[in-house]
Amino acid sequence: MKTKIFTALAAGVLLLGACKGGRSGNYEAINNSSSADSAKSDKETMADTSLFVQPKLVKSADMRFKVKNVQQTAEKITALTVKHNGMVMHHQMESSAQGSQDYRISGDSVRRVSAFNTNEDMTIKVPSDKLEDFMYQVAHMGTHVTLSKMDIEDKSLDYLSARLKLKSRKELVDQQKKGKVTIKNPLNVLLLKDDMVDGQIDNLKIDAAVKFSVITLNFYESNTIIQENIANDDPSAYQLSFGKRFFNSVAYGWFLFTELILALTNLWVFVLAAIGVWMLFRFYKRKHPAFLGAIKP
Repeated sequence: MKTKIFTALAAGVLLLGACKGGRSGNYEAINNSSSADSAKSDKETMADTSLFVQPKLVKSADMRFKVKNVQQTAEKITALTVKHNGMVMHHQMESSAQGSQDYRISGDSVRRVSAFNTNEDMTIKVPSDKLEDFMYQVAHMGTHVTLSKMDIEDKSLDYLSARLKLKSRKELVDQQKKGKVTIKNPLNVLLLKDDMVDGQIDNLKIDAAVKFSVITLNFYESNTIIQENIANDDPSAYQLSFGKRFFNSVAYGWFLFTELILALTNLWVFVLAAIGVWMLFRFYKRKHPAFLGAIKP
């Protein structure tokens, strides 16, 4: 039953390719023998059992779980990956502060208590036949698993389609080299060969994905409390006590008073001049009282 299905699929792919080629007008037959060769090639393709591939099952898995220590768990997972002939493709550990509180322990020092949340992301490739065993061993490293998922995607038809297309394109290129088919635009030859390369690469990617499964892990631990003694970064905490400030204020007031005395001392000439003017005015007032009365309004 499977052989009939794959045979029908192969015939359909080849007929679709022939129809597209005829509509595009990119190549044309030189003689009738090319049509006969094409028909013969179609029969050979349908009868070629080597085109029927084994199931191409691509496995992937995700897991999220809680652990006691993120750093130690990451090291254990790395060692387990190497043991299973796998490879760690990506890992990223992140620690973020959830909050902090400062407690004053002296005039210039505080004790800062912070809560940190630590988690890590890892992407791992392991042989597909060891995927289940690897997942079970990783699950036992955590205190509890919050998410565990595995997906299997069947790439068999995609793989077969690429092989059939590649075979038909190879035949077209061979016919073009032998002169049985003329491709009008040389650029189309390059595009055809590029498509052949892309098809081969896609199948190689499928083979690699079938051989090695990708596992995405995310694990975390309970918030970690960290205490540290640091310098107080609040400038107001370094202000002097009331007694010291009062004593400094008295000293500074005395300093201002002495400075005022010194400033007045520097002005002794002006003080004597003012006293002299005032005495002259008093003397003149006694001698000439009529003059003072005249200048009054």
